[in-house]
Amino acid sequence: MQRERKPLPFGYQFAAGAFAGVTEICVFYPLDEVKTRMQLDTGKSQGLFQTFRNIMAHEGVGRLYKGLVPPLLLEAPKRAVKFAANDFWGKTYMSMSDTKTMTQSLSFLTGCSAGASESFVVVPFELVKVKLQDKSTIFKRPLEVVRHIIKTDGVLGLYQGMESTFWRQVWWNGGYFASIFQIRAQLPKAETPQAQLMNNFISGSIGGCIGTMLNTPFDVVKSRIQGHNHIPGVIPKYRWTYPSLYVIFREEGAMALYKGFVPKVLRLAPGGGVLLLVVEATLSFFRNALGEPYI
Repeated sequence: MQRERKPLPFGYQFAAGAFAGVTEICVFYPLDEVKTRMQLDTGKSQGLFQTFRNIMAHEGVGRLYKGLVPPLLLEAPKRAVKFAANDFWGKTYMSMSDTKTMTQSLSFLTGCSAGASESFVVVPFELVKVKLQDKSTIFKRPLEVVRHIIKTDGVLGLYQGMESTFWRQVWWNGGYFASIFQIRAQLPKAETPQAQLMNNFISGSIGGCIGTMLNTPFDVVKSRIQGHNHIPGVIPKYRWTYPSLYVIFREEGAMALYKGFVPKVLRLAPGGGVLLLVVEATLSFFRNALGEPYI
């Protein structure tokens, strides 16, 4: 029987998560740029490849990485909140259920609650990113966006789209963590470190796909709300999540709720796998470096 390894201190787990998150962002960020462009388009949406070609032909390859700084700056506080929230909500729900074992339903609740907690940190960074990614943006740097928002709408203006971001994070995290819990249980037991890494990649990729299927409509609404430029005296067309879902469905059809789904799933499905892969590989490196009793 395999001896249970001692959990690594929080600092090492946090560092592994942050490093994995930065790796995932740098590799897949151009897909996020394309996704946002497609979601902000209220007309007939162009496909993934056409949007890529248009950006590179008219704005240059570098435009695919515009708005990269906010997600990179977000990664550390986001990971800290995610780890702390997952730990807190997981223990809370297991205590309430009088069980010491995590189940799929508890994993779903834990993921949703962690996503809700995470949303309060995510919103300002997402808002700045969307403003920079917009095709018609007048901003060149993140600080320009922040100064403009504070000058126009005050500090609370940085939380434009809070409610829609809340729902986006809730549904993605709930779907992702509930899925990987179930998928890991169904995969063959890993007998080698390489097999364990493959299991993590498979479960993370499928979990990322399911989370994306659940939260894309909410992401479309979030992009529309955050992409809106405030005009005094004019009521925004998109204000609250669920009424906005109905407006998009009524005016553009059901498929419009999944605008940007292809680049989003191409990023978050393998991205979810890469995330788990890098986390586990980094934790394994830390364990080997620290030696007993962690290995």
